[in-house]
Amino acid sequence: MTEQDHVTVNDPRGPVNNGVGPQYVFYGADADWMIRKGVGSLRIVREDRVRLADRFVPPMGYRVAADRLEEPGSVVLLEAPPGSGRRAAAVMLLHRLGEDEGAVEEGVRFEELPTTDKDETPLAPGQGDRFLLDLSGITDEEAYATAQRRLSVHRAQVQEAGAHMVVVLPSGMEHAHAPDLGPHTVTLGRPRGIAVVTRYLRMDRMTFRPTDLGSTDLQRLCERSPMRELARLAGLVRTARDGGRFGADFAGWLDQAMHAVTDRAREVGQQVATVRTAPERALLLATAVFEEARADSVYEAWHGLMKTVKHEEEVTTELAQADFGERLTALGIERSSDGRLCFERLAYADAVRTYFWANFPGIRDDLRDWIDHAAGLRGLTTDDRVNIVVRFGERSLAVGRPYDLFALVVRWADRTTGASCDPRAMAALELGLSHERFGAWFRRRTYKCVTSGPLSDGLIRVLTAACLQSLRTTHPDQAVVRLHYLAVRKGDAAHEARESLLDLAGRDRRLYRLLIDRLRDRTRRDPRTAEPHLRLLAELLRSDRAPHPPPWPDLFLGWETVFSQPPTEPWNPLVSSWLNTVAGDSAREMALGVMVGATHGGTTALHRLYTIACEWAGPARHPSRAAVAALFWQHIDDAQYARTEGAGAGPRTTEEAR
Repeated sequence: MTEQDHVTVNDPRGPVNNGVGPQYVFYGADADWMIRKGVGSLRIVREDRVRLADRFVPPMGYRVAADRLEEPGSVVLLEAPPGSGRRAAAVMLLHRLGEDEGAVEEGVRFEELPTTDKDETPLAPGQGDRFLLDLSGITDEEAYATAQRRLSVHRAQVQEAGAHMVVVLPSGMEHAHAPDLGPHTVTLGRPRGIAVVTRYLRMDRMTFRPTDLGSTDLQRLCERSPMRELARLAGLVRTARDGGRFGADFAGWLDQAMHAVTDRAREVGQQVATVRTAPERALLLATAVFEEARADSVYEAWHGLMKTVKHEEEVTTELAQADFGERLTALGIERSSDGRLCFERLAYADAVRTYFWANFPGIRDDLRDWIDHAAGLRGLTTDDRVNIVVRFGERSLAVGRPYDLFALVVRWADRTTGASCDPRAMAALELGLSHERFGAWFRRRTYKCVTSGPLSDGLIRVLTAACLQSLRTTHPDQAVVRLHYLAVRKGDAAHEARESLLDLAGRDRRLYRLLIDRLRDRTRRDPRTAEPHLRLLAELLRSDRAPHPPPWPDLFLGWETVFSQPPTEPWNPLVSSWLNTVAGDSAREMALGVMVGATHGGTTALHRLYTIACEWAGPARHPSRAAVAALFWQHIDDAQYARTEGAGAGPRTTEEAR
């Protein structure tokens, strides 16, 4: 019961950058490109939740769960049958938390917790934070036992911090529930299907009367179908209306949508049974994958498919064969006035793709290789390419082949030249990371990628963009982890990853603290590999990178690590940035004392800080700089005095240290 909004870029003449920093160009497909049949999304960003809230119909038991969740530190476990909209209910419980009291979300975390990821960072919840843990995909008792142990830890942390968590329990695993789950479990019923359809239609500004939804077939469908299918049905009614080819009234649009969800699989099966030749079947499939592309592109893709599956071309000249238009008509394919192809029946292309991937498993490798080439045909627009990738990805994931999609991500990214991201690779990876069933697989695969050997600049850029586009909204800690591994590599693409990481961490105090802790840990693990992490830490600790107001305890720990070991070259921009800040804002004077304190009185470090301050103040000694430098030197004098006094020696002035 979720839908996604995405920005669409149609035939861009060139990338546009409206700010500083590295530039990434992202291309999307139509408004709901990730909620086609079989492709659920993990995204729970606010815009998506607001859209879902407009269409959500509370199931029976929802109010009980909502009342329990109100209490700070509460954990609510949802038990509901598959297809009942249980995940949507979990998201809405968290989204509407405190809604009656006018609670605001500013600064509150709203995240989905991973279920099996090995690189998970500590949860560290804060008061009011909201977490979703979806265990509905677990079918193995051993995996469920492991998940419950993790859940127990999360529960304790959430309760102690005064946060909130909703857990979706797996269906059919009631016998394996831990006894202590019972008091926290709420059983949800199934929403009234007709109410769900009505809600979606009204949000799409569809004009209809209640009697228009009274047919026996629709009532039966609403009683039995999963909520996702009912949302799809309503979406198809909207598509029929907007397409302009399926009648002019609500009754006609609804009839087309009903046929699309109930009859298409049977119709495709019948057609394929009568279409026996390889060229006809290849054209049927090529059109289904390339629907809405221009006829010439579909023609080229069709021949490419026949070549990929090793079909022998007919020896007779093309002029002696049935022409292309005749072939299209025979297969029920229309050519519009602008030369684009589509099927005569609503949602028929989706049913064709589903049929071929399900019933011709022996050609799935060939289909991957075909898409690899065909998605790059010259006549395609950017939107065409993204649509093709998404359609291929949907089918690959539906039949349990995420590796096909990731293989294409790597191929396309590795071939990219220049500083932009390949929109095909970006769309494929974003689809995988956001997939309800295989999102964890793609997160693990990207982790393995960033921690492995050499990567092409193109792949580094795609992985960086995926962290910013997908992971930062669903698993921000994991985005930081992956960007960290990319940022310490060498090259221009790694530099862009570094800028993205620093920007991401600087916008969130918790992520800032997480990155400081990671970098400090890496500098201590192995002195031989510490330098890139130490340089990154020094850059992170600059005043222009720190959150506002500055988190002084975190900065102290970071400065302590930087000042305790070489190299010292990064010290100058780090210290100078804070001297500049203090010169412009006296409220930040605390930075001077904290920075000096982070040296723990180390003579070498204090000498270095003194030298940097001298260079920063300059020979002219501008009054504002001179005052800041003098205050900094005073802190250094105090630290040196405290050290020498403790050692039994007389006081030592800054001048002596020169």
